[in-house]
Amino acid sequence: MEEAGCRLEVRLAEGKGEIEAAQALRYRVFYQEMGAKPSPAMAARHADFDEFDGVCDHLLVIDPAKGRGGAGVVGTYRLMRRAVGERFGRFYTAGEFDIAKVLAGGGNVMELGRSCVDAAYRNRSTMNLLWAGIASYVRENNVDLMFGCASLPGTDPDQIAGHLSYLHHWHLAPDPIRPRALPHLYVDMNRIPRERIDPRRGLAELPPLVKGYLRLGGFVGDGAVIDHQFNTTDVCVMVKTELVTDKYLKHYDRTARDVLAG
Repeated sequence: MEEAGCRLEVRLAEGKGEIEAAQALRYRVFYQEMGAKPSPAMAARHADFDEFDGVCDHLLVIDPAKGRGGAGVVGTYRLMRRAVGERFGRFYTAGEFDIAKVLAGGGNVMELGRSCVDAAYRNRSTMNLLWAGIASYVRENNVDLMFGCASLPGTDPDQIAGHLSYLHHWHLAPDPIRPRALPHLYVDMNRIPRERIDPRRGLAELPPLVKGYLRLGGFVGDGAVIDHQFNTTDVCVMVKTELVTDKYLKHYDRTARDVLAG
């Protein structure tokens, strides 16, 4: 599928070369731009990689003007369906959060992660394509619930107390599906009383990706986790696909039909 006017395409990665291009993009964004700390192997390869990459699907936004295939990768998202995660033995999110309630509810869940976009393409058009691709993937695989780690900048909870408290007071997941930060990593998100927070301002000031999840009807889990490697504070985000707003459903129907077909 192409985005009108700018000729960007969205599809799943095809082959090792395109996955490596996504890993290289992740390295540029996470490590060179955002200050994450690479392992020696990552620094040597200029690539962000882990054991999950070999089993996940990699959604790509490609600019053909930069070159075909891997040469044109300007955006990526990593997707792992429940069946894949269960065969592999774990989900990435489980390294920071207890997701037993998420999995216990049954249904087809999907983990989202490693989302990034090249700085020159960081605009609404590119994000719309990524979400259109995700929407098509959700439909093709009958996904009921999406979840994953979403990051807030920095590792000092007091510096982002407003973000954490707003999420805790207004977007805490229902108890039956609520994940919780692992006990040895748990950071309390309830740092500012509810009555001292302006919810409109609280939403507006969130990072765009977190804000996007919430506008899709998303929830967050109980507690945050400091990720020193990535220089972030992580929250666990969930989106029930049945709660996606009418606005987004209409957008997906217009732009994402058959994006990933075939």
